Amino acid sequence: MKPESETDSESAIVNVVNRDGSGPVVLVCEHASSFIPEKYENLGLAPDLLQSHIAWDPGALGVAKILSRYLDAPLIAQRISRLVYDCNRSADSPSAIPDRSELYDIPGNRGLSATDHNARMSEVYEPFRQTLETILKARLVSDIPTNLITIHSYTPIFNNRSRSVDIGILHDSDTRLGDAMLDVCSDELRYRVRRNQPYGPEDGVTHTLCEHGIRFGLANAMIEIRNDIIQDEAGQEKLANWLLPIITGSLERVFYEQAQSLLAEGTAGAGH
Repeated sequence: MKPESETDSESAIVNVVNRDGSGPVVLVCEHASSFIPEKYENLGLAPDLLQSHIAWDPGALGVAKILSRYLDAPLIAQRISRLVYDCNRSADSPSAIPDRSELYDIPGNRGLSATDHNARMSEVYEPFRQTLETILKARLVSDIPTNLITIHSYTPIFNNRSRSVDIGILHDSDTRLGDAMLDVCSDELRYRVRRNQPYGPEDGVTHTLCEHGIRFGLANAMIEIRNDIIQDEAGQEKLANWLLPIITGSLERVFYEQAQSLLAEGTAGAGH
């Protein structure tokens, strides 16, 4: 599977698809690309490793693009490998610029100074953060209903152990959208769907949900997909079509619950 941004220029940090989409979702793909700018000299890694999961989330961008089209949703995709800087990690997390990923050392990330760390953050993370924040704030100002969904993929085997999950629905302290998704697909037999697996908040993977979802009061969730399910366009289309009614059904539940809550508040206020 070829990463879309293999021929991108070094100045292309963030890609926004369907910026003016007015559907009720903003999609994010933080690990969309394995592209490493030339100046980093592949971080000392062999080319084959740069096509592996340590550098990006294979298939995630393809699924996100299809969902963007179906949902009329803006999609913000990072175009630099997470090995340069992981935009789904807080600045103080060691895995923001990992010196080891899974079984592999990352020589070009070893022994970075604070100056080097901050330079990477300014170059890679800040444009991503500002782009996403600008789009979310514009929608809030325009009163466009907005929910945040991030799309990721993961390996079926990790540290020589098979994972017993096909689709993970992840959330942090705001469980509204995650709860709704899990409820909608509770009778699902095709895929093994689990809450906060194969990762969870304790693994530091909910940074975007917290920074851009919870902070703005937006219902939010992360969807993790086993990457062998979406290794080609046919698989990505199939999975996106499976996800679509789950997402739309979940949004209906969240909107209904929000409306009921507002109605209850209004009734209580009228009683004073």
